[in-house]
Amino acid sequence: MKQPAFKTYDVRGKVPHELNAELAENIAAAYAQVLEPGRVAVGYDVRLTSPELAAAVVEGLVKQGVDVYELGMGGTEEVYHAAFAGQLDGGIMITASHNPSEYNGMKFVAKHGAPLTADQLGLIHQSLGHIRGSKRRGAKLHRDWRAQYLDFLAAMFPPETLAKVKTVANAGNGSIGPLLQGIVQRFELDAHILLGDPDGTFPNGIPNPLLPEKRELTSQAVRDQGAQLGVAWDGDFDRCFFWDDRGEFLESYYLVGMFARHFLKSGPAAICYDPRLTWNTIEVVEEAGGTPLLCPTGHVFFKQNLRGNNAVYGGEMSGHHYFQQFGCCDSGVLPWLLWLQIQAAQEQPISAYIQERARRFPASGEINRSVADQKKVLQTIRQRYEKDVVQSWDLDGVSFDFEKWRFNLRSSNTEPLIRLNVESRGDQALMEAKTQEILQLVDECS
Repeated sequence: MKQPAFKTYDVRGKVPHELNAELAENIAAAYAQVLEPGRVAVGYDVRLTSPELAAAVVEGLVKQGVDVYELGMGGTEEVYHAAFAGQLDGGIMITASHNPSEYNGMKFVAKHGAPLTADQLGLIHQSLGHIRGSKRRGAKLHRDWRAQYLDFLAAMFPPETLAKVKTVANAGNGSIGPLLQGIVQRFELDAHILLGDPDGTFPNGIPNPLLPEKRELTSQAVRDQGAQLGVAWDGDFDRCFFWDDRGEFLESYYLVGMFARHFLKSGPAAICYDPRLTWNTIEVVEEAGGTPLLCPTGHVFFKQNLRGNNAVYGGEMSGHHYFQQFGCCDSGVLPWLLWLQIQAAQEQPISAYIQERARRFPASGEINRSVADQKKVLQTIRQRYEKDVVQSWDLDGVSFDFEKWRFNLRSSNTEPLIRLNVESRGDQALMEAKTQEILQLVDECS
């Protein structure tokens, strides 16, 4: 029987109807049967249901003879770090990221932090009804992974290389709070922490700074504190977002180009980017001597492409940033420290550079619309614009390039939503007009 919590590359569903402790234990046991790991790291986010699910996952693993490192409450990237830095055979993170509080889920990695493929997750799903016993019960191992993670960060970003700019850091009552305190102390940063206490009831709402309505608290705090930078994270902090010294939100799209330019100073390399917004990244990467590689949206595709193409960095406009030095995994902490390192090496504020790139390639940011029939909407938009297109592809939804503007329209993998991104070549008015034009067509189809 198909379990509704199984998605293409992870598990996510409402607790307890779609995901519960019994199912979590069985999924962990099936994971062990399919991957045959020796040692696995398990962590969980701040959600109230996460400790119980994590305990069930640990039990499912040890019953299959797997030795388990229990990381406790933390971030997805801490599971990734343990997997690749400790040369473990896998990792499981209990999290539903930015979904509502009644949801929870599981993210998986294989040996040394490699992503699970859709086929592997499919085999795990198929194995749920065929769990075998094990002659050996696994052990619960102990290691101070957080201290090792802080050491890793300090080696990658020596504290003396970071700009000590006054920063508002919004933890959003998510899992990053304790680690954030450790980073501020270890790197001696000037940071004003907002909502630093982890709270699975989410008294200030689910942290998801990609949504415009979730940005004002950080924006106002930057202005009130006279800060030079604002940064905020989602619940399991695998994504981070930035504000400038005026409290203006900075689109992650332009950060992808900036980070790519930084890494390419060390020599030519491949950079991965997603099809939602592209022109700025392509121009920056090519001018810096790099090779831009178009990659389907999603963490599994980016991790596979970084590994397969020896790419040094990859970024999505949704706030996911992937680093070769981080096991080709995504992190929400590394971009913050990287920002401070880049800023320390130049006189011009980073925000000025980003504002210039935004003028060169103004973008709408991602706009979501609820629709009943995603396929109908995509087909209608395709028929309306395909006769005038200069270039198009179906890598991830519908991407149409014209001479002076372009757009990507894609279906959400987890919700009944259509997601739109529009950009232009230096023409803000054209970008805004085309955005409204497409949205009107989408609304007429709904």
